[in-house]
Amino acid sequence: MTRRGIEWLSASADDPVTCRAHWADDPRRPSMLPTGRLFDVVSVEQRVGLETFDQMCRRALPCGPVMIDHAAQRVGFFLSSNSRAWFVYCLRHEHGGQPAYRYLGSDSAVVVPGPMPLSGDRYEWLRAPVRRPEADPLRPIALAMLLVASTELLARVDRYGERYNSTAAVLANIPEGPEEPVTDA
Repeated sequence: MTRRGIEWLSASADDPVTCRAHWADDPRRPSMLPTGRLFDVVSVEQRVGLETFDQMCRRALPCGPVMIDHAAQRVGFFLSSNSRAWFVYCLRHEHGGQPAYRYLGSDSAVVVPGPMPLSGDRYEWLRAPVRRPEADPLRPIALAMLLVASTELLARVDRYGERYNSTAAVLANIPEGPEEPVTDA
């Protein structure tokens, strides 16, 4: 995390100076910060969150800071404050399985990793803030769409995992094969 990222994140604290002082003493130290002032957070189950984050990165979609809480097995996506309406609207208009999520806006708080967590710490950044994220109206839309897609993908993988739970099950479901050789045209 950069100095500008620390300044932006700590600015949401009730006492930004004390927050930055704590991080200067121990940059691994997590802090509880209020949401709804500078950012909102969408928290999802870890498996869905990691798939969503991976898909957002692969597709170069707008993605702000993202954190993981290993103990709670949750991933948190940071959105601009007051993004709830667009996020919920887009989530409802996507076809597919609706993911379970928690939207943390006004009157909520989130525990964020310190600026320099170590691998294996309870709280880690998947994408740390490097500066104040620019308000991007596409970020809540992209997040909603990919949360639904990731939920559907993982549900399908689970169904196939139940059906093909061993090598023997896979082999038993191989069709006899084409009667004529297949050639590429």
